[in-house]
Amino acid sequence: MNKVVHPIGVFDSGIGGLSVLRHIREKLPAEHLYYFADSGYAPYGEKPEEAVIGRTLEIARHLLKSRHCKALVVACNTATAAAIHLLRETYPKTPIIGIEPGLKPAASATRTRVVGVLATERTIESSKFKLLHRELDSSTGVRFIMQPCPGLADIVEKKELHSERAFELVRLYLLPLIAQDADTIVLGCTHYPFLRHVIEKVVSESTAKPIHIVDTGSAVTRQLARVLEMQSLANAPGSTEADIYAMTTGDAFILEKQFEHLLNIRPAVVEVHSSLT
Repeated sequence: MNKVVHPIGVFDSGIGGLSVLRHIREKLPAEHLYYFADSGYAPYGEKPEEAVIGRTLEIARHLLKSRHCKALVVACNTATAAAIHLLRETYPKTPIIGIEPGLKPAASATRTRVVGVLATERTIESSKFKLLHRELDSSTGVRFIMQPCPGLADIVEKKELHSERAFELVRLYLLPLIAQDADTIVLGCTHYPFLRHVIEKVVSESTAKPIHIVDTGSAVTRQLARVLEMQSLANAPGSTEADIYAMTTGDAFILEKQFEHLLNIRPAVVEVHSSLT
């Protein structure tokens, strides 16, 4: 098989990465996609960093070696923060795109010079995230308020997108940021874009001021497109009818329903063993 028709691997601890997959499908419709949901180990944001690194390396090896993916998108903020540097060291010739936390575009967007960041505890505590935070603090003069959001990713995993619990948690985490004059909110976990309707509703209830929301899925897709073109790996538009494959270490039926519920598609999903070696 010619290398340019190999699929792109996209993985996350669960279904949050579907928010990134949605952007990739829209911008790169000729690309075959492999989606890997490590639901048997979710959520990553509450796991020790060593465990996240181990899972990330194992899944990447499976996608690149067993599934022959030509590029990899780490559609998980926690996994990107913990292990993206190790992935690039291990596979230096492979395009590997990670989720950036969105602090730079947020710093450019804010007018009050206060940015709220909704993220998992593991992402906020990561050395990569802390380094970027310190650099932007000193270079931009913007105040970043870090808000860990335990339980919020689980709301998406459990398809409780319109539940009272979803509104309760979003209010708990978002209102203190607005009270401190944040006019820009970074969605620092790929699960959170699926709660954007809840976030916007809570914003409208609590303030008349405009709040800018930063979702990095589109930026990741643009970077992926650039890298594929630079390395002559992109499929020509209309050259192939793209397929989507999906795997999970959780329940295949649940992931099928989540694809249908969130993206209005229902690819076949294969359950794989937790250990991929």
